[in-house]
Amino acid sequence: MERNGFLSLSGVASRYGSTQVLTDIDLSIAKGEFVALLGSSGCGKTTLLRVLAGFISPSAGEVRVRHRDVTHLPPDKRGMALVFQSYALWPHMTVAQNIGYGLKLKGVPRAEIAARVAAMQSLLGLDGLEARKPAALSGGQRQRVALGRALAIDPEILLLDEPLSNLDARIRLSVRHELRALQKRLGITAIHVTHDREEAMVMADRIVILDKGRIAQAGTPEDVYNRPASAFVAAFMGAENVLSLAGTPSGDEFAIEAGPVNAAGSVPLAGRPLAAGTVEARFRPEATRLFSTDEVALIGSGITFRGEVAAVSYPGGHWRHVVRLGETEIMADAERAFEPGSRVGVHVPADALFLFNSSAPQPASSISRATSGKVHA
Repeated sequence: MERNGFLSLSGVASRYGSTQVLTDIDLSIAKGEFVALLGSSGCGKTTLLRVLAGFISPSAGEVRVRHRDVTHLPPDKRGMALVFQSYALWPHMTVAQNIGYGLKLKGVPRAEIAARVAAMQSLLGLDGLEARKPAALSGGQRQRVALGRALAIDPEILLLDEPLSNLDARIRLSVRHELRALQKRLGITAIHVTHDREEAMVMADRIVILDKGRIAQAGTPEDVYNRPASAFVAAFMGAENVLSLAGTPSGDEFAIEAGPVNAAGSVPLAGRPLAAGTVEARFRPEATRLFSTDEVALIGSGITFRGEVAAVSYPGGHWRHVVRLGETEIMADAERAFEPGSRVGVHVPADALFLFNSSAPQPASSISRATSGKVHA
């Protein structure tokens, strides 16, 4: 089975008038791989999918399938099928007619169309619904019909343009797992556009994060979640707490200076090219360890902050606290609630603290309005 360079993009760029949408996209996708294109609105992920599909011609670069240049081939000559966000089903056609529509356009004999449509209906759990029209189907059923229409033509590559975004949250959870299981069973190559971080994490073999038309990071879900390559990626993957700290590389570690709101600490450099001075620190609320400043806490390497609880809420499964650190506020989760006004310590383990070089002029060690209270470690 061909693994390397099955689908590749080299130096792909795209622009609308004077607006540059994609810049220098280099990406190689293996046969049978499920890749999620992840990013916020306007980052270029849907444009990239449409370049792959052939609906948009790139202003530069090449698209290749099995090393064959398909950059300027029409969509129906690329061996790809696209499932749209809106499903784009024909409202006047039945389920069976919608699934078989692509086969009809290809001139496939009627008997073969009927057999392949029946197979798709069975595969997707649509048996007994073949005579219904889209208006009589649930959102999840319409999504399956759109998927069946795409798969019926036996494409080598399946392109998915946020096909789950119109489903309610409960159905979306089940359909994403069904879709992933189906892709693995068929061994089809899939490229899925989404803005949903969790959706990308649970479905994809590899995640490609786009930022302003460029690839910010590409890697396994574990890589991009635990080893973000930039502050942007860290924030996009949930590390929205941000503080400026001061420190210096020392051997294999980065030594963080003590300040009015933080104790001294250290974290492994782990190959990060951190320079002495101010760094941008990011971490997730769920990564924190929250404790009262008058209790003894057994903590390991990392960094501990001192602050005051400003607010507390219960989103389910844990208590989320807004903690004021000097003039900055962060969010920290805990299994129990700390009352507003409580003096607390917030410990962030070394492996959950993401540090990046920063030009920010105001590290935590120089925050003007310091908080008081001891942290016991």
